[in-house]
Amino acid sequence: MTKKQVDEAELKDQAAAAEDQAEAQVEQDAKKADQPAEEKPVDPEEEALNVRFMRLSADFANFKKRVEKEKADIYRLGNEKLMLELLPVLDNIDRALDHANESPKEKFVEGVEMIMNSLMNVLVNAGLKEIEADGKPFDHNAHHAVLTEESDEYDSDTVTMVLQKGYKLNDKVIRPAMVKVSK
Repeated sequence: MTKKQVDEAELKDQAAAAEDQAEAQVEQDAKKADQPAEEKPVDPEEEALNVRFMRLSADFANFKKRVEKEKADIYRLGNEKLMLELLPVLDNIDRALDHANESPKEKFVEGVEMIMNSLMNVLVNAGLKEIEADGKPFDHNAHHAVLTEESDEYDSDTVTMVLQKGYKLNDKVIRPAMVKVSK
């Protein structure tokens, strides 16, 4: 189980315990109401406050359960919109593969390039952005230096070649660019 799942399970257990406690208190108060008061008279204002407290406790426990369920639904269905936008791209890949042997190589390559462009459009609309690196100063937050080389063409600590593209999602680096850097 992940830490998140453990935390969610603990919250559910706590909510269930709070609800059980509130129900037990309501039952106990109901039993006390049925029994004659032997020790001291019950203050109606205090009794009203106790009932109100128990109802608020039960309402809060129910609220917590509802919020946890909604949160779980958001995590489970959060990517639905993105998946719906990617389905046409998947359909185009299927079509390209079905006609790969029938089409001339140039047309096939052109079709794959069109699919790549439509995929990138979907991803860009979802907040994905390529990290520009080639010829830029090395940034340890956005680049991962794999190789270094002596270079007269570039200043020191400048990216000379991109080995693998890096990407940001909504301005957060999700994969740094793997680069070669000049000394």
